Amino acid sequence: MTYIKELSVKNIEEIKFLFTEVFTNEPWNDDWSDTLQLHEYIMDLIGNRNSLVIGLFEDDNLIGLSMGSIMHWYVGTQYYISEFCIKAEKQGNGLGTIFLQEIEEYIKTKKISCIFLQTERTAPAYKFYQKNGFIELKDHVSLFKNIN
Repeated sequence: MTYIKELSVKNIEEIKFLFTEVFTNEPWNDDWSDTLQLHEYIMDLIGNRNSLVIGLFEDDNLIGLSMGSIMHWYVGTQYYISEFCIKAEKQGNGLGTIFLQEIEEYIKTKKISCIFLQTERTAPAYKFYQKNGFIELKDHVSLFKNIN
């Protein structure tokens, strides 16, 4: 049986554990060996007044994370998801879809009207989000400049 619950800074250790377990492996292979950088990144996501962090639990074990923030925009209030993941061995079983559906129901109670997120076209998540009703914004671009 799965359920969701809002998480906070109090849950940082289990959040960091699941996050690194997912994102340091295929297909992302992120290097989060700098534990201070990891801690600061997670705090950037979960430690602000408008942070919204939701966990997916199965038998009281954290198996999914959605970390983001509530953004107030002229068209309504948005949930901006910065990171979304399901524990690797639980992927492919529909839990990500269930998690997104439960998030949608939960944020409706907070008067949040939409979800915004970004992903890479080449990542498996791209097709997952499309399958779950997300549309690509044709006029939206992401820009990056390396200054090192």
